[in-house]
Amino acid sequence: MNKILLGLVLGTVLGALDGLSALLSGSEEVKTQIVGIVIGSTLKGLIAGLLIGWYARKVDSLAKGLLFGFAVGLVLAGVIAAMPAEDGKHYWAEIMIPGSIVGLIVGFATQKYGRRPAPNTR
Repeated sequence: MNKILLGLVLGTVLGALDGLSALLSGSEEVKTQIVGIVIGSTLKGLIAGLLIGWYARKVDSLAKGLLFGFAVGLVLAGVIAAMPAEDGKHYWAEIMIPGSIVGLIVGFATQKYGRRPAPNTR
């Protein structure tokens, strides 16, 4: 699978799982908002996967791919965490830690297992 497609698929799946992991908090507020949380996390994962896959296609370095994946996951999660809940509370750690881990995983997978496009022989 090429690097961009792998990033898209893996980012989307891990984003959805990240959103579902909010249920582990046991909070009633989370249970009432789980659909929106999962949709938001899935979209965040899709965008992160696309960016990380694109970067992996341009730069062939595991270390740089990990760093870029971590940074993209952290920034996108930070944007979401900056939006307060209905009570005004922010969930910085609860959102940013899993988001950056998803970015690391996608960064690793795209560098390690994604295929580069075949060279143009024309």
